[in-house]
Amino acid sequence: MSKQASTNPDIETEADTDADAQPQTQTPSPETTSDVLPIETGADAVIRALENEGIEAAFGVQGGAIMPVYDALYYSDIRHVTMAHEQGAAHAADAFGVVKNEPGVCMATSGPGATNLVTGIADANMDSDGMLALTGQVPSDMVGSDAFQETDTIGVTAPLTKHNYFADDPDTIGDTVGEALALADEGRPGPTLVDLPKNITSADTEREPTPGEPPATTRPQYSADKDAVLTTASAIEEASQPLLLFGGGVIKADATEEARAFAREHEIPVVTTMPGIGSFPEDDDLCLSWAGMHGTGYANMAITHTDLLIGVGTRFDDRLTSGIDTFAPEAEIVHIDIDPAEISKNVHADYPLIGDAETVLEQLDGAIETTPETAEWCEQCVEWQETYPMDYAMPEDEPLKPQFIVEVMDEATAADTIVTSGVGQHQMWASQYWTYTEPRTWVSSHGLGTMGYGLPGAIGARIAADDDQDVVCIDGDGSFLMTIQELSVAVRENLDITVAVLNNEYIGMVRQWQDAFFEGRRMAAEYNWCPEFDTLAEAFGAEGFRIDEYDEVAETVEAALAYDGPSVIDCHIDPAENVYPMVPSGGANGKFALTEEQL
Repeated sequence: MSKQASTNPDIETEADTDADAQPQTQTPSPETTSDVLPIETGADAVIRALENEGIEAAFGVQGGAIMPVYDALYYSDIRHVTMAHEQGAAHAADAFGVVKNEPGVCMATSGPGATNLVTGIADANMDSDGMLALTGQVPSDMVGSDAFQETDTIGVTAPLTKHNYFADDPDTIGDTVGEALALADEGRPGPTLVDLPKNITSADTEREPTPGEPPATTRPQYSADKDAVLTTASAIEEASQPLLLFGGGVIKADATEEARAFAREHEIPVVTTMPGIGSFPEDDDLCLSWAGMHGTGYANMAITHTDLLIGVGTRFDDRLTSGIDTFAPEAEIVHIDIDPAEISKNVHADYPLIGDAETVLEQLDGAIETTPETAEWCEQCVEWQETYPMDYAMPEDEPLKPQFIVEVMDEATAADTIVTSGVGQHQMWASQYWTYTEPRTWVSSHGLGTMGYGLPGAIGARIAADDDQDVVCIDGDGSFLMTIQELSVAVRENLDITVAVLNNEYIGMVRQWQDAFFEGRRMAAEYNWCPEFDTLAEAFGAEGFRIDEYDEVAETVEAALAYDGPSVIDCHIDPAENVYPMVPSGGANGKFALTEEQL
């Protein structure tokens, strides 16, 4: 069976000019899949390159300039999820990649389609998440003419990608896509982009893509310098209060087992960054949870008093360190990272170890001859846990507390449940009051802090997850409203996700900062015009629930989780509730506030 000829790139049709045109849903028969069809066009080569690299799913929005690629995708077994907005496509691809531990793929047309991807690309870049963006472009001979829906996508995305490519030859376009995918996953992961002019994807070619390989110049160093390892091992042996700091790089390097074994063998307490949540089980006696601006008091106390901080796969960003001059003031710093650019970028490394997290931890483990004496130090860490517990008050005369909802949902789900979130107060409560024991079960926006990540992230996570895994999105009313249109995708695809909207009718974190630092002037923070999210969910075709009282929480959560499809719980919480502990911006980690009066 042969394919129909591709659309002539020189003929503009009504469909070509509609950036939001949606393809008919088609299920190709087995005999028409692209593994038995010859490559005829550049677009065919693009899809074949994705198939060759094992890509199972892609997220995108149709449009004129990308249409030849979608036409080739018609014959592929790759699952395409048509999103409601290109930003949602990028976030879904990002989350899919986080859960799968491989680059996610998003697609969009030229102009507004490409620019709508930019927030998601920037998000992946800040969080070092592997992702490939494929963008349509006007015909190459029209580039620079301000053609309809033309944007300099290469220029716009150059600062936000590991590398981007302008495809200019149908014979090499498949090789380019394969290289971009390989580069996205090489060393420190990150987003790449291939811009696809319509005349190149429509042009004739019969050339099969070569296997994807990253450029030779991008190959990272996996093993640390042997002498540096020996010197660092000696420092660990001599430390009396060593502390391990596991960042997101531990998870990305698939190094969680080695990291856990290292901590336990040498009896060294562990704190994590927010992206590193799940790298070490939070129910382990050695775990102090995560540190930083809203991290636990005991994690921040440990950082303040450690004499040797062993950072693994972390970039020491400002949400962790706050004031650099006061960060880990009594400690020498070991920094293990695969990206040399991160070493001493923010915090000076006394013991720099460039390499892969798993490999370097194995090197260190082999070099340590005497485990440090940490019994007293571990006792001190336990004492801090008892002094600064993560608890909260539930007065009968105050509205429902959000922390309670998070804890109930945690108790009602399995340990491997995947939690996504938007950004704001709800993100902090979801990370503080859920006990994470497995990697890739906490999926959120960290470095860029993108409101609206939670729902499209849950869609990507659901498609990547095992069938028997629960996927829960803990969102805020402000974040939910930013990408609520993606609920239509969850319904159309019949995705079993549960969204709990912690609804305080505010941009809650902004309101908290306005009360603390702007004398209570709540300018543009109040959302007292919020819709009824349970009713709105029903309008989308999802199942809607509402919670107002404590005695409704457990039963409603169980019902929402049991519903086979997308469900939304509109949780009306105390609008005055704040997130604590809190380290004021630029302050010392050890001087965290537990109330507004302490700020």
